[in-house]
Amino acid sequence: MNKYAIGVDLGGTYTKLALVDKNGGIRCRAKLPTMAYKTKEALLSAVVSKIGAILKENRLSFRDLAGVGIGVPGLVAFEKGLVHSLTNVPGWRNVRLKKILETMLSALGGKIAVLVDNDVNLMALGESRFGAGRGAKDLVCLTLGTGVGGGIIIDGNLYRGTSSAAGEIGHMPLKEEGLKCNCGSFGCLERYVGNRYIVDEVKDKIRSGRPTMIRKLVKGDLSMITPEVISKAAKKKDALAVESWRTVGRRIGVALSGVINLLNPEKIIIGGGMADAGEVLFKAIRDTVDKRALPVSKGAVKIVKAKLGNDAGIAGAAALFMPNAAPLKNYASS
Repeated sequence: MNKYAIGVDLGGTYTKLALVDKNGGIRCRAKLPTMAYKTKEALLSAVVSKIGAILKENRLSFRDLAGVGIGVPGLVAFEKGLVHSLTNVPGWRNVRLKKILETMLSALGGKIAVLVDNDVNLMALGESRFGAGRGAKDLVCLTLGTGVGGGIIIDGNLYRGTSSAAGEIGHMPLKEEGLKCNCGSFGCLERYVGNRYIVDEVKDKIRSGRPTMIRKLVKGDLSMITPEVISKAAKKKDALAVESWRTVGRRIGVALSGVINLLNPEKIIIGGGMADAGEVLFKAIRDTVDKRALPVSKGAVKIVKAKLGNDAGIAGAAALFMPNAAPLKNYASS
């Protein structure tokens, strides 16, 4: 049995690669600056070269690999390995990534299977196999950052939906008639808890005269406010910062109450940069779920922070080829 897989996490800023063993252990890692490559062809060529270098460095060949999994920040037709689009990476529309990568890798001297999935799906799979969700059969992962992503594990396997678009928790309507979202709809959760919107709300309150240490932390330059700055202020009990995270937590809690009522999961795992806000955020989420979700369902669920951090995506990409992952017999090369 192949002992290793390569996991690739294609992000808007960096593309990360890792050699992962069957227990989820990362044996070797590498990183490429995504936007330094002007075309997707140049980026993929660099990824393929880096895979070859990883194998050489570890004295391995393609025969030692179960496959190469790659996660991308956009909508994917999983069975076809087709990337519909990547919102934050230009030039990616209707890209047959599975076929392209398998062809490029074969030129290195080995026939190898490639699987492509949404990056948050793979975060969910990684946390399920190797992280905070280990041992849970039914769970939901939520990532909080510029956007809000979701991944669903049912009976130990990823649930992708009829057109591989399941898990878009960030685009669940929070309000019947709300602010316009980048997706084109209105009132989406992401529009109220994505990091740019949190920062904008804090800026508006500071401009309106609210006293806060945040102004001092950024030396009066409001353009320097980030979720990390707001978290730093909250940890020092700044009233505006604490209020902001509690508001975000309540909004997330409302959305998750619906998810919990619908899916009755064992765990909700929350990751992404904004999860580092810590207990002020998580307490608000849990308190809201306690008030809003059905008693039987809320009593069964644990809401926890993700464990794998930045490694969740690459671990999940590799986990596509690990024991207990979705059966590979359905994913023959096209």
